[in-house]
Amino acid sequence: MTDTKVLLDYGSGGRASHRLVGELFLTHFANPELCRLNDAARLELTGPLAVSTDSYTVDPIFFPGGDIGSLAVHGTVNDVAMLGAVPRYLTCGFIIEEGLEMAVLERVVASMGRAAREANVSIVTGDTKVVPRGTVDKLFINTTGIGEIISDPTPSGDRAAPGDAVLLSGSMGDHGLTILSTREGLNFEAPVKSDSAALAGLVVKLLREVPGVHVLRDPTRGGLATTLNEIAESSAAGILLEETLVPVTDAVRAGCSFLGLDPYYLANEGKFICILPEDNAERALAIMRADPLGAGACRVGTVVADHPRQVVLKTVLGGKRLLTMLEGEQLPRIC
Repeated sequence: MTDTKVLLDYGSGGRASHRLVGELFLTHFANPELCRLNDAARLELTGPLAVSTDSYTVDPIFFPGGDIGSLAVHGTVNDVAMLGAVPRYLTCGFIIEEGLEMAVLERVVASMGRAAREANVSIVTGDTKVVPRGTVDKLFINTTGIGEIISDPTPSGDRAAPGDAVLLSGSMGDHGLTILSTREGLNFEAPVKSDSAALAGLVVKLLREVPGVHVLRDPTRGGLATTLNEIAESSAAGILLEETLVPVTDAVRAGCSFLGLDPYYLANEGKFICILPEDNAERALAIMRADPLGAGACRVGTVVADHPRQVVLKTVLGGKRLLTMLEGEQLPRIC
């Protein structure tokens, strides 16, 4: 691109728009379907499908462990995978503030292209809008994901049953604390890094090798506590969580203590919850731990018949604490 900043003309639909698509987006997203430049994409899919859409407004747009581009791929790919599906296609929509440096946009687009290739998904169609200065903060991205469901029945939040084991693929709170510390210029003794990653490969392997997975969820906004509350409400069951078993890194724990935050409510972008019958828990953990993205997998609790629709944390001291849904916005603009 010859211009150093994004101009309003790039969103006009005219020659400048075509140049932006051809010289930037096609360079990093190229695949046969996208390169046809039709108004819609023709997809090859069979059987039941999973579809998810999400919008990404993270601030700052670059952070340790990722950026808004890779996050827009990872977040939507993970949402599709949580329904027991193999993600295949993505659409993307860009809303760009006039004056954004072209080098910044290209860095984001390049990162998004790499993330899509690594996740084995194709970005097949999209849209770009440029809006006047001040009407959007730098860059917002929307992605919609489509995948082929391979699990029957599909994992669902209403399928948790008393006696099920509650597993986590790794530590909690890394992404949320990373965004906050980067935004505010905070430096901790031990550095923190976002866990943003595409989980579909690990999830598909888990589903193919372990029968009877009842629930899969990624605890993003609202964190572990809010996501478990959603599952408990949908299943009309209780969840008993063991504080000593929930993995939180020393860096996140120290940062939360310093800032007065609760790691159970911090967002994660590369971890997932798996709820399944007790008999299959050890096999599931073995598969998760064999993958770098699940190396820290562990059991953290049990689904119970007691206290239906509530999540209870058994504390280190042996007491019990009710974990409710997140109230208000603990950390704005985290994804």
